[in-house]
Amino acid sequence: MSRPEIVDRETWRAARLDLLEREKELTRLRDEVAGARRALPWVRIDKDYAFTAPGGARVALTDLFGDKSQLIVIHFMFGPDWQAGCKSCSFWADSYDGTLAHLAARDVAFAVVSRAPVETLEAFKARMGWSFPWYSSEASDFNFDFNVSFPPESDTDDPGEYNYRPRQFRMEELPGTSVFAKGADGALYHTYSCYARGLDGLNAVYAYLDLVPKGRDEDGLDHPMAWVRLHDEY
Repeated sequence: MSRPEIVDRETWRAARLDLLEREKELTRLRDEVAGARRALPWVRIDKDYAFTAPGGARVALTDLFGDKSQLIVIHFMFGPDWQAGCKSCSFWADSYDGTLAHLAARDVAFAVVSRAPVETLEAFKARMGWSFPWYSSEASDFNFDFNVSFPPESDTDDPGEYNYRPRQFRMEELPGTSVFAKGADGALYHTYSCYARGLDGLNAVYAYLDLVPKGRDEDGLDHPMAWVRLHDEY
């Protein structure tokens, strides 16, 4: 950590007020972007997606809503033959449980979806101490249709799309978040999805690290999250 200039309290306060103006600009811009996000047009979901719930029951996308009219789905990287979930997705997931009651109070259901078998998901969830709802899309096109899972490279020359551009990372699983709404007619609609750095704002730890002098402290690493471990492996 490089040591900044050391000043008296009044000089610090003046610099802090300058920064406060920029923070207010960012807050106003964030509110503006959030409004534009809510104003996006919707796309009707016409495919019957099926998921496997804990215990083995088959459920539809509409079941993930419960009695809510809005649904957030986390696309968690966990391939069909993996024995543990992605450490980066787990980094995000460590904060999910505390949000569930608050989201439900605002008419929002929450679900995590991965392609691993539900038994594998449940075992990993128990290891991590999580309680959020987690469904397997192993026998569904859901992950592929929402551009977070991809065929093996040997099966296609098409890189596919990720974050609305040709895929740059030749991986079979990538992270994302999608939002759905249930209309008054009972039809389901896709309203929003985000990927890659668009997910940063959903990470509670990064929000705190951005406040401290060292920040995320990732500049000298091979890749930004090289330091991250599953929380029981630090």
